[in-house]
Amino acid sequence: MKKIKDLPTNERPREKLLEKGAKALSDQELLAIILGKGSQKYDVLALSRKLVKIIDEKGIDIEAKDLLDIDGIGNAKAATITAAFEFVRRRIKPEGMKIKFPADVLPLISHYGDRKQEHFLCVSINGANEVMNVRVITIGLVNKSQVHPREVFADVIAERASALIIAHNHPSGELKPSQEDRTVTQRIKKASEVLGINLLDHIIFSAKGYYSFVENDEL
Repeated sequence: MKKIKDLPTNERPREKLLEKGAKALSDQELLAIILGKGSQKYDVLALSRKLVKIIDEKGIDIEAKDLLDIDGIGNAKAATITAAFEFVRRRIKPEGMKIKFPADVLPLISHYGDRKQEHFLCVSINGANEVMNVRVITIGLVNKSQVHPREVFADVIAERASALIIAHNHPSGELKPSQEDRTVTQRIKKASEVLGINLLDHIIFSAKGYYSFVENDEL
């Protein structure tokens, strides 16, 4: 990724936001604006890219201590980021969002649609059909060796969730499930039945649309 100083003025995060709106920015660009500047070792965009990986893993439960292991992130930057998360969480929080149909979770995950690698996500849901958390389980090709039920259900069980929705992006833009996608889905479904935690759907999505296993009678 280019450094801020190498970008045309209208493509720099702050200027881009003012011209095109916040929705036009990537996660890295939004974080770059929150950080304001990088460190002696890393440009602000490079630092933001490192932060995104940690935030993807932790979800809305991110804490300052989770960020301090990143080279270039000190107490001030960690506090700024976690304060921003908490401020938003108190006003527009994904936890508590009611789910009537599985595809209702798309606004919470659509920003992964343009990622260059597949991100396998888990949305945990309580007995009132409210979102509890959204987490990245694995990054890379979705296959049964990577997406193991124990990784999917570990936090879901700890949260005492009653249901979950799994989802992953297709960087190619192709929304049709592969055979591997179907195999993983059935493996997670069998585990959910044993655990008594309802698998509501598996959603495949890109920046252009989505495919729901439930809507296509495949679950």
